[in-house]
Amino acid sequence: MNLETESTSTAFSPVDDGALPSAPIALYRTMQIIRQTEEELARCHQRGLIFGACHTYVGQEAISTGVCAHLTNQDPIFSTHRGHGHALAKGMPPRELMAELFGRATGCSRGRGGSMHIFSPEIGMMGTSGIVGPCILQACGGGYSSKLMKSGCVAVAFFGDGAVNNGAFHEGLNMAAIWKLPVLFVCENNQFATEVPFAYSSGIPDVGRRAANYGLQGFEVDGNDVIAVSEIAREAIARARSGGGATLIECKTYRTRAHAEGMGDFTYRTREQVEQWKQRCPLASLRLRMRTEFDIDEAIIDAIDTEVTAIVSEARQFSEASPLPDASSASEHVYSQVRTVVRHVELPQAQIVARREISFTQATHEALAEEMAINPRIFVMGEGIGVRGGNFMTTAGLYQLYGAERLCDTPISERGFVGLAGGAAMTGTRPVVDFMFADFILDSVGEIVNQIAKMQYMSSGRLKMPVLLRGCIGIGHSAATHHSGSYYAMYAQVPGLRVVVPSNAYDAKGLMKHALRCDDPVMFLEHREILTMKRHVPKEDYEIEFGRAAIAREGRDVTVVALARMVHLTLSVCEALEREGISVEVIDPRTISPLDTETILQSVAKTGRLLIVDEPPAPCGFAAEIAAQVMDAGFNDLDAPIRRLTGVFTPTPYSPPLEAAVVPNADQIADAIRLLVKE
Repeated sequence: MNLETESTSTAFSPVDDGALPSAPIALYRTMQIIRQTEEELARCHQRGLIFGACHTYVGQEAISTGVCAHLTNQDPIFSTHRGHGHALAKGMPPRELMAELFGRATGCSRGRGGSMHIFSPEIGMMGTSGIVGPCILQACGGGYSSKLMKSGCVAVAFFGDGAVNNGAFHEGLNMAAIWKLPVLFVCENNQFATEVPFAYSSGIPDVGRRAANYGLQGFEVDGNDVIAVSEIAREAIARARSGGGATLIECKTYRTRAHAEGMGDFTYRTREQVEQWKQRCPLASLRLRMRTEFDIDEAIIDAIDTEVTAIVSEARQFSEASPLPDASSASEHVYSQVRTVVRHVELPQAQIVARREISFTQATHEALAEEMAINPRIFVMGEGIGVRGGNFMTTAGLYQLYGAERLCDTPISERGFVGLAGGAAMTGTRPVVDFMFADFILDSVGEIVNQIAKMQYMSSGRLKMPVLLRGCIGIGHSAATHHSGSYYAMYAQVPGLRVVVPSNAYDAKGLMKHALRCDDPVMFLEHREILTMKRHVPKEDYEIEFGRAAIAREGRDVTVVALARMVHLTLSVCEALEREGISVEVIDPRTISPLDTETILQSVAKTGRLLIVDEPPAPCGFAAEIAAQVMDAGFNDLDAPIRRLTGVFTPTPYSPPLEAAVVPNADQIADAIRLLVKE
């Protein structure tokens, strides 16, 4: 069964606010769907039908119901680990949710997510996360896409009270305020972050009042009163759609089941407290009001209960009968599909009509400018990349062409705007994050590794992640330890990321063009010491596919694999070595994820010797990976042991003689080649 075309939603469309008493009926039915689905899931967990965790939403149904009643399928929502209720209120059929927790191929995430990773972009359910806080930043990204594309959509973040003590909360609300983003922040304050009381973990007893610190509208509402939640949400969403900016709503509520099914519940709270909150059940409260305030016949209410029971029962039967995913699909959707037709491929030198030389920086600037001119979904974020044009002139002059929305200067909040970029990519735009130095983006590694890199996989390929993350690497200029890191080996270990490390202007432009046209997240790392180096770059449009190494110099006696500045240092000694009778072949991988091992192996088969030159330290690094690959697949072609020449295992020092001592130089490369040839 194709769920995307054959399933029918069992939740309601946005509430018609002027059609009482139909609105309470719609709200009640959605709440019943959530409650009965969650109670059935709890029973299924006890039966062992759920393989992993199960975080239920029992007691909090009024919040998602009241908010989602005013959203369309085009309005994206971003959720947390307790996200079942959000998905159901947004319109996900219970069968898709249940099947996901059962690990079935018919689940909303095709069995890749379980309780904490629920995706249905078709209805605007952009995913839930087992990490606290990312949804806040991703919603800002959804709001930024709406603002850039003038779509009129409102993005919503649902999060618990624990998230408000996380840096993502501050960074997200601040960005929403300064850019007046169409976002609704919904804090479901259920009194406990896992097992830690909010009263203990926060110096401020309430959340809603924090909005004022960011110049935002803030409200505190009874989260068990669906009518109250619905009314405040309606006003906030309307305000966001009309350009009035973001709103923070704190919904005070309580989860009446354990943090997760099967966990102990009464070491940090009492049975009496839970029973007291059960008496404030949002469904029972609305049911009473439907009879007394809205004069709705009880038979109508009972009929809803019966109907929902049948829906949930069918959902469980469907889920149990659904097949498990085929094991052969486990590695699918890590990356987007390679484009079947590459519009313009790398040009052979003979076809380059007009030879001109420009710098590395000019080449990447040209690539970005050309793509921005034809793709209005591209925008750039970073510190000082607007009027100033970037610390390394990466965006010089583009602000004057495209304005502040497409050349967006950011606060110093790397986690914030990287997380925003992920949400923007999920909602149809193409962000370029210019983080200046590779060291700076380490503050956002969680957003890159846990969110951006995994989003395509967790959504079974239904969400694309065209994020370009660019910045400088490399030792030089006495920049010391916080402005000299490379880290590309670390990022190459992350499934879902493309990692690009160009060595010259020609490659830099072609690779950046490809990065700006693909649907994968790309880490584009530019060595600071080669930014001003010039090389011929054709005016003709071209791109270089990832995973295609360059033979920077042909040779017979020894293969040297090097990246970025190390390519230039290696090439600088080749002529002298040639006069000594040593012919060196230099391989520049250009990208290390994907890595073109085939070109390296072909070279080693010809020369019989391999030296890897790498600026970062050796342990667990790029050089070690190359050595392992060649030992595994090319051992019989080796006439000598593989050798590595790398940086010293130390942070980068400041003083010039100390700095020079920790990175390979040309003389060391030449000596290493001579020694290898003698073996």
